[in-house]
Amino acid sequence: METTLHFVAQWLEARTRFSNQLKTLHAVDLAKKLGDSPNSIGFLIRHIGDVELLFSKNVFGNSSVQVSAKTVISGHDTGEWVDLPALLAYVQESFETLHDTLVAQPDSVWSEVITTKEFGTKTKAEALGRIVSHTAYHAGQIAIIHKYGNS
Repeated sequence: METTLHFVAQWLEARTRFSNQLKTLHAVDLAKKLGDSPNSIGFLIRHIGDVELLFSKNVFGNSSVQVSAKTVISGHDTGEWVDLPALLAYVQESFETLHDTLVAQPDSVWSEVITTKEFGTKTKAEALGRIVSHTAYHAGQIAIIHKYGNS
């Protein structure tokens, strides 16, 4: 489990780019967008949670995960993501689910190859890199929108 624990530690540290921002947000911030950009802070928070749950289920094999990835299904911001406590609870659940799923991975799985329609064929180690970069990418968007965006 040493390899798995190293990967989990790396993911945990990278996710702080997102989780630390959640402490500074207020409900009024959720509708903020930057210029004509299509996504609000609320949408991006929900999207990160959706994708973490999808990775838990579809990439790392946690068959107990039930997820309705509404942001992925809609493909655009519907304006409905304005309930801060609900969003915070959702991304806490997605965090705990992905964490528990990752910790349960034996060291032997990281070189296994998986194929998804979203990002093609990758090893599970590469897929972990994908979820790390996905969250960091959207965390950067959230930071910029929070600082410069308008409702």
